[in-house]
Amino acid sequence: LHQPPSRDSTHPTHNPHEGHSHLTLTERAPFSSFCKGIQEDRELSHHSSCCARAPIALQLSLPLAEIDSPPPIMSKAAAVKEAVKESLLGAEEPVQLSAQTKARFIANAAKDEATGELFMGPDEFTKAVAPEDEDFHKIKREQYGILFGVADRKGVGKITLSEWAAFENLLMKPDAEYEIAFRLFDVDRTGNVKYEDFRKLYELNKGPDSIPFDWECEWAKLYIGSKKKRHHMDYPQFSQMLRGLQGERIRQAFQLFDKDGDGFIDPEDFERIILETSKHKLSDHLLENLSTLCNISLGSKVSYANVRAFQNMIKEIDLVELIVRRACAKSPDGKITRTEFLNQATKITRFSLFTPMEADILFHFASLDEPSGRLGLGDFAKVLDPSWRNAVYDADDAASRALAKGATASKAVLTSILESAYNFGLGSMAGAFGAFMVYPIDLVKTRLQNQRSARPGERLYKNSIDCFQKVWRNEGPRGLYSGVVPQLIGVAPEKAIKLTVNDIVRGYFTNKEGKIWYGHEILAGGAAGGCQVVFTNPLEIVKIRLQVQGEVAKTVEGAPRRSAMWIVRNLGLVGLYKGASACLLRDVPFSAIYFPTYSHLKKDLFGESPTKKLGVLQLLTAGAIAGMPAAYLTTPCDVIKTRLQVEARKGEATYTGLRHAAKTIWKEEGFRAFFKGGPARIFRSSPQFGFTLAAYEVLQNIIPYPGKPESSKVHTGVGDAISTLKEKLDTSPFARSRNALKIILDIDEDFGKVKVPSQESWKKLPAFMQTNGNNSA
Repeated sequence: LHQPPSRDSTHPTHNPHEGHSHLTLTERAPFSSFCKGIQEDRELSHHSSCCARAPIALQLSLPLAEIDSPPPIMSKAAAVKEAVKESLLGAEEPVQLSAQTKARFIANAAKDEATGELFMGPDEFTKAVAPEDEDFHKIKREQYGILFGVADRKGVGKITLSEWAAFENLLMKPDAEYEIAFRLFDVDRTGNVKYEDFRKLYELNKGPDSIPFDWECEWAKLYIGSKKKRHHMDYPQFSQMLRGLQGERIRQAFQLFDKDGDGFIDPEDFERIILETSKHKLSDHLLENLSTLCNISLGSKVSYANVRAFQNMIKEIDLVELIVRRACAKSPDGKITRTEFLNQATKITRFSLFTPMEADILFHFASLDEPSGRLGLGDFAKVLDPSWRNAVYDADDAASRALAKGATASKAVLTSILESAYNFGLGSMAGAFGAFMVYPIDLVKTRLQNQRSARPGERLYKNSIDCFQKVWRNEGPRGLYSGVVPQLIGVAPEKAIKLTVNDIVRGYFTNKEGKIWYGHEILAGGAAGGCQVVFTNPLEIVKIRLQVQGEVAKTVEGAPRRSAMWIVRNLGLVGLYKGASACLLRDVPFSAIYFPTYSHLKKDLFGESPTKKLGVLQLLTAGAIAGMPAAYLTTPCDVIKTRLQVEARKGEATYTGLRHAAKTIWKEEGFRAFFKGGPARIFRSSPQFGFTLAAYEVLQNIIPYPGKPESSKVHTGVGDAISTLKEKLDTSPFARSRNALKIILDIDEDFGKVKVPSQESWKKLPAFMQTNGNNSA
């Protein structure tokens, strides 16, 4: 209905003579904030005077009172006739009335018993825009009720479906926050805010102990005129006044507490000023540590320069995060210093330069728990409060919560199954790739472990290199890949289940900050190793028998070559799980060592962080290094497993079980036999898991799970201009109403709160006075 506000294109300009000042180094920071404050005041005054002279480009031919006037009341006969007509011919609803809007209205509306019509009163309206299960630790739920005055255009105390649709449409506007505030104070619906109406609403809603504000000050006169020359404010003028109001409130409050007039106040007074003016949009971390602001200087008090710099910093919080994100992305370890922040700010901004004091304040509050001076996004997140976000992220969070709460049990199970299938598929591809790359090393390892050295002349191979050379010479390149097909078929589900179980268990024990206790990491790895034995044992026994039959063919004349299917049929289901206890003994400790080591190598050695993604070579290296201790320390278990699963030759002892195999090997071959093939096992397991884990993580990036959030980012709350976050359509009235309340609460923190009347207020009520008079009589 009104002309939209023009975007303020002015920016605080940098003083070109600031670098030539003769002030000392300790004086420059407050002086720069002083200069910046003068420039902002000059621009605000100039802009307000311009706005006062600017004509409204668009005028409506009809007054608003006629537009908002209620339609004539329909008689009962006409209503019946209209109902019959609708039932016979149908009725067409307005195009702009969406099904979602109608459903939301019906879900929260009450029914008028007399007419049968649905309507929303103040309570139903509050229930619709502020559901009880939302977060109200910043803004109280009752305060959302003040928006009912905006939706109730006729002022009758209830709203219809069309009025609710109009309110939702208003919330969707890009300047909804300012327009809602304007409509709230435009009591007569004339398209202008009267000073008297504004003051009346202000006085009714301000807190009883609020810091007083002088509406007769010179700043206010620039917008509303002097006492004898008051004028109304149109929408652009009113919105511009609201934008600068918080700064003036802080200035007046500072002067009130600066009783000595020396430009300093106590930290407790500063804390009260911020709590009353900005509590609704600052993080709990900031609010709890406001009194520490005096520590950025040598004194014990807070100067006006400190207060102004703090206000500028929170006012430009969107720009602050953009600079922090870009600076952290360019840093090798994902952390930055104050100097790096200022350097990046100079590259991004042209006019809105941050003063040294503003940077000091930002780093002071961000480094309270990290005094090293190098801070990452996690440290800045305490200042850039994640509970107060752009409409984009508010919508994202609200939609996610709504989906989570509204989903049925079957839907949740289906989602879990699909995600597990996704991880299983990627794990299968990664596992097959890793197994193929190192299969020749695995064949050498198996033949060395199966070689018994109890009797002279039985040693076929001296070491791993000798074994490789003899296989190549006697069996050719194909001999190095003997049994690779069943290995690839079997290793896919084996590695897939290992990676999937590890991810599931780690995800269960990981807290909201993304941290997990080291004991839980070991448990997750051990659980993954235990689950994989279901696939590992049949695979291992078939693979091992295929790998050793090549050497049997060379030493025993007429020895038949068996296929994988023949071995499976010959062993049967029970035989395929021969040596499963030894397989468990190997795979559980292997995974319990491997996965935590891999995770900590990525984070501690290569510096993986929310702002630093590792490359393929770094992932390969981390996987390979983690595989070395895991592979070598579990070699004895692998030797026992191999001996149990290999088919014994003529004249060789047959092992009956785990203990019997261990005792026999110790007795006949000694302790060193338990580490046979240890180096080959390292050279096989280490690169195999390096290839597997690297392929798994690369595949997760190439083929992301649909709808899964990008967990590698720290969402601290405001827009990310690096295009790492996707915008989502805001469908939640709660999130949009909360954004509108931010502007209104800049006027006074207690707007919309239910107040208990004081004794003086009770005495002014006619009913109270009448009762009091009767009692006295």
